[in-house]
Amino acid sequence: MTANIDQAEYWSSPAGQTWVTHQAQMDTLMSGVLDAALEHAAPAPGEAVLDIGCGTGASTLGLSKRVGSDGRVSALDIADPLLELARKRGADAGLENIQFINGDAQTYAFPERTADLVFSRFGVMFFADSVAAFANLRRAARKGGRLAMICWQSAPDNPWFMVPMKAAMDRLGKPEPMDPLAPGPMAFKDVDRVTGILSDAGWSKAKGEKITVDLIPPQNVTEAAEMATTIGPATRLIREKDGSEADIAAIRTGVEAALHPYLGDAGLRVPAGLILYTAVNDG
Repeated sequence: MTANIDQAEYWSSPAGQTWVTHQAQMDTLMSGVLDAALEHAAPAPGEAVLDIGCGTGASTLGLSKRVGSDGRVSALDIADPLLELARKRGADAGLENIQFINGDAQTYAFPERTADLVFSRFGVMFFADSVAAFANLRRAARKGGRLAMICWQSAPDNPWFMVPMKAAMDRLGKPEPMDPLAPGPMAFKDVDRVTGILSDAGWSKAKGEKITVDLIPPQNVTEAAEMATTIGPATRLIREKDGSEADIAAIRTGVEAALHPYLGDAGLRVPAGLILYTAVNDG
């Protein structure tokens, strides 16, 4: 089985480090997403939960509080820089029901048939072998255990991706073509394909529900534009085209102008197209 070596290297690189640097902004940006995912997953007091692709720990902290002192959360990620911050956040919060694991969900030897819930917020779209990964996760779930994960719909359904990408392409040109099914943020945009992967991995009752949730970027539009060109698809194009400081400044100006229509009475809100996936381990 091919492990996610490329992903481990990427998330431990300076590109991955930006997620540590901007952790507070990212938590705010994705707060509505996490709320929707947790509500749908419904972790209960006393349950054992796997948090797959936990990143800097926002999802883990939310799960920990919901399962309480009688429950436990095993939080796995492939990138140690992100896990290091997640561990610190858990310790600072005084949460003692969390175990952090540096590992690959495709191959990690989880204790079998112990998890009541396998959960992920944007942590499952990067597997090199998705069927193998979800089969491994199913082995970790008890009979009747649940899978609940939230993923992105397509890029056109997500202005937070498209606005900076369009500004970058206007300045630098189109990126090199990519395999639309390759591991990446939008790899799970096709509900039929993903529910098929889950079924092939042995999960039952697999389904996907499309929803829309507002992202909450920095409320100063200039700061929001800076964030959108520091983390996300535009940054990959800037690296690919070796964009200059002048290019980056021009792209940010374009993003700032395109974000103004998303200012409303509640402040700056950018709608996100998401998919809530669920399945059950029938044993």
